[in-house]
Amino acid sequence: MSAVAHRADSALLKVLKEQRGSFVSGQSISVELGVSRSAVWKHISNLRRMGYPVEAVRSKGYRLPVEALDIDPFNEVEIASEVGAGVIGKTVHFFDELKSTNVKALQLAAAGAEEGVVVVADCQLGGKGRLGRSWHSPKGVNLYTSVILRPGIKPADAPSLTLLFAVAAAEAISAFLSPVRPVVKWPNDILINGRKAAGILTEMSSEMERVNYIVAGFGVNLNMDTTGLTNFDRAPAVSLKEISPRAGEDIPRARFAASLYGCLDKWYALYRKDGIGPVVEGWRSYFDAVGREITVDTIDRSVKGSCAGIDETGALLVREPSGRVVTVTSGDMSICG
Repeated sequence: MSAVAHRADSALLKVLKEQRGSFVSGQSISVELGVSRSAVWKHISNLRRMGYPVEAVRSKGYRLPVEALDIDPFNEVEIASEVGAGVIGKTVHFFDELKSTNVKALQLAAAGAEEGVVVVADCQLGGKGRLGRSWHSPKGVNLYTSVILRPGIKPADAPSLTLLFAVAAAEAISAFLSPVRPVVKWPNDILINGRKAAGILTEMSSEMERVNYIVAGFGVNLNMDTTGLTNFDRAPAVSLKEISPRAGEDIPRARFAASLYGCLDKWYALYRKDGIGPVVEGWRSYFDAVGREITVDTIDRSVKGSCAGIDETGALLVREPSGRVVTVTSGDMSICG
């Protein structure tokens, strides 16, 4: 099915969801979508084939029963129907299986894909995290997605966007776990009770003075059973379902994806308007390592001391036993003990 057809199916699904179980006439749908009445029927048929129980009654129109609003199919149309009016997620490329969503997004970006295009996979065969580590990516349980951005910034400014991606992911997770609150582990892991719930991998293409595009990949453990899963990017894993206040209920994956895109839209717009400052403050609100003893492994050495927070660029500040504060721009942080 073409991308245009998928967008029309998603737009129709959004209209039906907004009615909350009430009927909407075919004429109203035709006007809102800007398509013919026969095209409306075609898209209704598409939704039915996907498993949406759309009802049709003469002189009343169409409706999606209230009980059907809680179903959570994971597909391109469902995700797009949940996305708001922002830039990120307006175009969704969905795959049942990929080697890596980042690899696919980088290919699309190199071919000219617009800012805000997202790639989603139900599973990854070669999911990866930072420093080339593997990312466990089973089918049917989690979210694996990558977002294309074209911020038009200098390469030296690109690392600060890592904070933006992390605070957006933390905010999206918070919305589904309230009152449980996640924390960020510098630079961009999301932890809950010391266990890893999400990771972010940022890659880019740049020239000497300009970033061509950035791809941010997100792996979020939503409904996975992490029992016995030990080799998980050097940290024990946890899924949102396992610690959700609504014990036993699956986290709706399409709805979570749309929430993540919405949070990214919010923070990216703020970044474009006011710079990195508000993002740094938002990130700090999820950071709990200040004052704790940490070790940071960099490419050529290990830095040990007390965490003094981050500076305005997002670099980590470590107060060594001598009292000297060391600035670390890239590395792997762990809390001692």
